[in-house]
Amino acid sequence: MPTMRAVQVVSAKGPFELVERPIPEPGPGTVRIKVQACGICHSDSIVKDGLFAGIDYPRVPGHEVAGVVDAIGPGVTMWQVGQRVGVGWHGGYCGECEPCRRGELFACTTGQVTGLTFDGGYADYMIAPVSAVALIPADLSPVEAAPLMCAGITTFNALRNSGARPGDVVAILGLGGLGHLGVQFAAKMGYYTVAIARGQDKAPLAKQLGASVYIDSQGQNPEEELLKLGGAKLIVATVTNGDAMSAVQGGLAVNGTLLLLGAANSMTVSPLQLLLGRRSVKGWNSGTSIDSQDTLDFSAHTGVRSMNESFPLERAAEGYDRMISGKARFRVVLTME
Repeated sequence: MPTMRAVQVVSAKGPFELVERPIPEPGPGTVRIKVQACGICHSDSIVKDGLFAGIDYPRVPGHEVAGVVDAIGPGVTMWQVGQRVGVGWHGGYCGECEPCRRGELFACTTGQVTGLTFDGGYADYMIAPVSAVALIPADLSPVEAAPLMCAGITTFNALRNSGARPGDVVAILGLGGLGHLGVQFAAKMGYYTVAIARGQDKAPLAKQLGASVYIDSQGQNPEEELLKLGGAKLIVATVTNGDAMSAVQGGLAVNGTLLLLGAANSMTVSPLQLLLGRRSVKGWNSGTSIDSQDTLDFSAHTGVRSMNESFPLERAAEGYDRMISGKARFRVVLTME
């Protein structure tokens, strides 16, 4: 029986293990993907550390997948062998539950998550439901496409659904794995883009990515600096620090929104600021496969690219440690070829 390489987690808080597994066969409504690249995301820690209940171990992580359709299961008509495709966090939807019937496919109650409820992209091959698959344009390499399947779609989809219009002041809090993409997307969408991060040393990078203004949150007061610009219609918080999120909400314009992408444990919200300016704080969950496809197309057309460090599959543990330490600039991608 033909085998493949896979990096699995055997148990919660267990190590990564490189193993040989049989190459899986696609079932009805699924495709087999020959993985070419897979991003390592902070959310992979959910599997590594057992942060959600009910994870079925051993599990192969990875939800920033780029590859080629290698085989199709019975009943599949919309995908063909040889197509370049990607798979992200949302691992498909049932189409039958109430959220699906109301068009909120991201909230499908089946809770399918790539690399969490079924094996993901830390392997030579993976199986994916057809509703989880997005087409990758020719202009993007596998390494370029992979991080866009999570970090990319999360920032792009949040921005385009925020209600902000071209010319509005839009601030991106954080210049890390999500933030460096968020600044690029915001600038390309025509917003007056403000980047907020710690340290003056990040100013050249912020301007290189397309920011019109850089605010050093160590040496400046972000709220005061945003108010000098008339206030932000939108602040996209890509950081995971609740104090940093709390420190910018006073910089919102009237009817402005603080949009949370980073999973902080807690933060402080001022009801008075919300009430007096009809401001809001909300979260954003990335999106479905068609949103991923839109992200890929927009990136290909406008030149938005993730800055990546690449590791071969055999060094997945090293790549994960590089990511989780915060030392990576800016995304880590595993390559299979």
